Amino acid sequence: MSAQQHAAPTPVGGKLLTPVTLTAATLIVVALAIILVRFVFGLGAVTNLNDGYPWGLWVVGDVVIGSAFACGGFSVAMLVYIFNRGEYHPLVRPALLASLFGYTLAGVGVIFDLGRWWNFWHILTPGYASANSVMFEVALCISLYIVVMWIEFSPTFMEKWGMHEKRKKLNKVMFFFIALGTVLPMMHQSSLGSLLVVMGTQVHPLWQSMALPLIYLLSAITIGYAVILFESCMAAAGFRRQMETHILTPLSKVMLGMLAVFLVVRVGDLVVRGALPRAFEGSLQALMFWLEMACFIAPLALLGKETSRRNPARLFVGAVLLMLGGVLLRINSYLVGYETGDGWHYFPSVPEMLVTFGMFAIEVFGYIVITRRFPVLAAEDAAAH
Repeated sequence: MSAQQHAAPTPVGGKLLTPVTLTAATLIVVALAIILVRFVFGLGAVTNLNDGYPWGLWVVGDVVIGSAFACGGFSVAMLVYIFNRGEYHPLVRPALLASLFGYTLAGVGVIFDLGRWWNFWHILTPGYASANSVMFEVALCISLYIVVMWIEFSPTFMEKWGMHEKRKKLNKVMFFFIALGTVLPMMHQSSLGSLLVVMGTQVHPLWQSMALPLIYLLSAITIGYAVILFESCMAAAGFRRQMETHILTPLSKVMLGMLAVFLVVRVGDLVVRGALPRAFEGSLQALMFWLEMACFIAPLALLGKETSRRNPARLFVGAVLLMLGGVLLRINSYLVGYETGDGWHYFPSVPEMLVTFGMFAIEVFGYIVITRRFPVLAAEDAAAH
């Protein structure tokens, strides 16, 4: 079925004040209070960061993991606009909305972790540009991608507010922003792996590799598809809509294909480097490595058969396991596998965790409000079809 045959997106409607939104709002208020304390009294007042572990949960969770979870829009855009798979078009807006929140909050979250946070605007000033810095490239690409995504998603607001003429003008140049929206995430997702390469021997051999840029990019694309499955299942349950299994079943096959490619690269890299024996040591790193690999391998067994991919429960569980694998890959490489030297330890404080919960609560709250009031999800008759 072509994109033109799909029902147009429409607001879901319904109440905005629900137990879910009230819980999310509470978490958001708590997080804002902690952030205020952080800005006034410094990082030491609310975090367990130290000289050995200058990066903690806020960078790894809100930025490295959060941006990977936000790759759904980029992953679907590749299918629809590059590979011309129009049947996935109804997934573009909800995936883009989730990505929009994920990346915007990741960009804001970086400011929380900066020692001199009032100088964050320096990355946007040419005089401070550092072309040889991987971190600068990540910051610049994420900043640009946030702007691009807001432009890509703006037709949703234009439809709601009757700005049809402006939308027509935007559509004439939208191909340019779609192209940027494909290139930019590829650049910074791979560069998140490059940041680890720069750390050298401080990263455990199970995760330190020159192939990390490719590993991080492949895992981000794969996680993007998993997030779309997860999001669709949650939206169907939360809004009492029919599952779009006619779209999600073939999409899960694409996801498994990308997952297989990722696993070949990941395991092949370990074998070529001779690092695989380190996975059989009696260490925390070895245990966490196998937990990570189990989460990546399980979806292949769970969704390997066509009949399994038609089962909404299996799709949901497979997506959750794959997302958990992506989380563990990033936690393991940035924190568990980070060997800064004897005497240094790190575990996130309660305020750090509450801020992270608050960041995800903003995504949940924003997603519910916008989908209820703006045309994001396909009309119900399209899902029924």
